[in-house]
Amino acid sequence: MSNPFREDLVSRSRAEACTVVIFGATGDLTHRKLVPALYNLAVDGELPHGVKIIGFARREKSNEVFREGLEELNKEVSRSGHDSELWSEYQESIEYHQSEFTDIDGYQRLADRLDAIDRERGGAGNRLFYVASAPEFFDVILESLKAVGLSNSAEGYWSRVIVEKPFGTDLATAQHLNEVVSNTFDEKDTYRIDHYLGKETAQNIMVLRFANAIFEPLWNNKYIEQVQITCAEHLGMEGGRGGYYDKAGALRDMVQNHLLQLLSLVAMEPPTDLSADGVRDEKVKVLRSLRQLDTPELIRENVVRAQYSAGHVDTKQVVGYRDEDRVDPESMTEAYVALRMHIDTWRWSGVPFYVRVGKRLPKKATEISVHFKAPPNVLFNAIPGATAGGNVLVIRIQPDEGISLRMVSKLPGTTLRMEPVKMDFHYATSFGKGSPEAYERLLLDAMAGDATLFARRDEVEEAWRFIDHIEKAWHESESAPAMADFVAGSWGPKAADDLLKQDGNSWRRL
Repeated sequence: MSNPFREDLVSRSRAEACTVVIFGATGDLTHRKLVPALYNLAVDGELPHGVKIIGFARREKSNEVFREGLEELNKEVSRSGHDSELWSEYQESIEYHQSEFTDIDGYQRLADRLDAIDRERGGAGNRLFYVASAPEFFDVILESLKAVGLSNSAEGYWSRVIVEKPFGTDLATAQHLNEVVSNTFDEKDTYRIDHYLGKETAQNIMVLRFANAIFEPLWNNKYIEQVQITCAEHLGMEGGRGGYYDKAGALRDMVQNHLLQLLSLVAMEPPTDLSADGVRDEKVKVLRSLRQLDTPELIRENVVRAQYSAGHVDTKQVVGYRDEDRVDPESMTEAYVALRMHIDTWRWSGVPFYVRVGKRLPKKATEISVHFKAPPNVLFNAIPGATAGGNVLVIRIQPDEGISLRMVSKLPGTTLRMEPVKMDFHYATSFGKGSPEAYERLLLDAMAGDATLFARRDEVEEAWRFIDHIEKAWHESESAPAMADFVAGSWGPKAADDLLKQDGNSWRRL
């Protein structure tokens, strides 16, 4: 059965065959996400015929060794399982290109190989460059592509680039990277990826709001009391991630990109059309309307940062954040952050948006909950269960993708008793299959030239503008807000609960 939530969201062109060049091809992202995503597209018959994949990296490897490593991981992580016969055919399109990222000769050899592939096809060809290397190499990769002419589109063919996150570490570095990209590729050919926007439920937010008459008339401050966005992670710093995370922190790693993107989709006005810029124009307006937390006092009142101490997660004893591998024992990097934000528009005036994200929480889950105001309690105020609160619409992003609506119902029986119940929708059970991986959709969109689910330059910069005030108050102010702590395996610090209690609210239990 086809999935109607994936169809007709945007009128996009068909994905076109191309050569996909992945920079950083020996990394985890390529092995666990990108190559399996392309393989799953091939399994589903959605990968255009003739797509070739070239891995560009520094290590010495033959095509055979590179393919063997990819196959081993594909067996482990592929959404559709692993078919050895299909893989045998699929891997013939995969090549390895060894070069240092700073070696211009390596890019010239790449250009020669791409030209040879094009000649085999009988002419010029489309090229999709995926920059999945460490962030410090983004500049040199982009500038080297331009130096050897690989950023130029041939007549009737295209050359596009996908840039992985982190897209900068603050506003200044993001602006610099945007300048480098714009000097290399046109904005229409630049795809700043945020894999959260490729998740099925995130894509469905617009359909839910604008294609259902029961929601949009209520989607404002007259009926909505609060909105909560939670991204909980039960893992800590496994796999050597501490070295990166201790430099980034929860605010820059998750809030600046993933969670502000979700907030924009929830809060945006209806776009004039479903074109990429039509949608992104409205998302940018939300980011520009965020009330800036631009003083240490405002940040202290509205933002909580914390680190976890030793505790238990899934009955397993775990160490505290500062005792994790590759983390500074005196680190002042947050592994948890909670924010109260306001959007200064007519639609959202007075409605708090609460966002929290953290490591070593009890479970892995990302969800958006829209809390509607409770009705006047004049009819049922003396009946048990009548004070259960208002309706809550929950959009589950991961892992159990779906939507639920909490409402109050009468309990069966001869007496009038009331209790909250849920109307629940699950993607997997409703459509008979799981949702495709986010990278599958995003890679296909890039091949089709559809940038709707990718961040535009001004989106990235507006998000960093908001985040920079908080980062500076934490790390540059003499009156920096304190670092809270919480026991690993709990739902975060008491200060985060107090943040909501100030408004008479509490975090939704996941």
